[in-house]
Amino acid sequence: MNGKSAIVPVPPPPAAGWQEELRGALRRAHELCAAVGVDPALGADSDFPVLAPWPLLRRIRPGDPADPILRQLLSSPEESLEVPGYGPDPLAEAAASPAPALIHKYHGRALLIATGACALHCRYCFRREFPYGAHARGRLQQALQALREAPDIGEIILSGGDPLSLDDTRLAALLTELEAIPHLHTLRLHTRFPIAIPQRVTPALLARLRASRLQVVSVVHVNHAQELDAHTATALRGLATLGPLLNQAVLLAGINDSVEALEALSRALFAQGVLPYYLHQLDRVRGAAHFAVDDARARALCAQLQARLPGYLLPRLAREEPGRAHKTLL
Repeated sequence: MNGKSAIVPVPPPPAAGWQEELRGALRRAHELCAAVGVDPALGADSDFPVLAPWPLLRRIRPGDPADPILRQLLSSPEESLEVPGYGPDPLAEAAASPAPALIHKYHGRALLIATGACALHCRYCFRREFPYGAHARGRLQQALQALREAPDIGEIILSGGDPLSLDDTRLAALLTELEAIPHLHTLRLHTRFPIAIPQRVTPALLARLRASRLQVVSVVHVNHAQELDAHTATALRGLATLGPLLNQAVLLAGINDSVEALEALSRALFAQGVLPYYLHQLDRVRGAAHFAVDDARARALCAQLQARLPGYLLPRLAREEPGRAHKTLL
């Protein structure tokens, strides 16, 4: 087969909201291949299962195995390759966890694992082998107590998983606990939901975040302009009403490793109210080596990008390295 089998029509969306979209996401490689009309031999199930929601699937070009969204979602035989230097904890987060569900690497800020659930599974995810069971929700109180006892921490980053996987009631309860910690002043929300399932950004969610005494900074994750459409625009413009709205992308071979793709991404983000923030070099997690772009090529791409874009649309090329007090700018 040539990778372009008969196109299977995409079924209509579920009648209900974001939670139903999440429950209806595809979870097997062969289901994903069939849904977008590509050869099922391109996929291979792995210990890190597929999670592909329909709102994002509808932006895939049917029958195209090189589609930049499909390549981020489809588990492949390449993930089983053992490559030296790639392991289960590429950022040494286990060594930077003073309490369950809490990661404290950088001065003045800490990251809270609010949940292990996501809106989708990115195949290059640096937490694809993260021990979420050891950081379960029942241990969040230990993390909150550690925060109460750390007056030097002023910014809390909600991550996971994806914190917007929590329903409004659970998220509001967590926000109330954080707001009660007097030395916290900034809430940074790291989420892919506005891209994967834009319906999650509801008026009720925005109202609760807007009511917080904490300064809200939203950071989304978009790697390719094709991930953005009219639905993401509505969600992102809602988040932009809360405060700064930034994007973190990962430089990925075969997905966005061209100056044309990176320029289009920055311009598409800006059109939806988002400023480029970081362009990350790949974290060396086991199973993702086929996405790596070497540093020399990454620097060359960014130099070309600088000649095409105004400074406010240039993301900073960076790598996160275990044990360092800050990200390494390349």
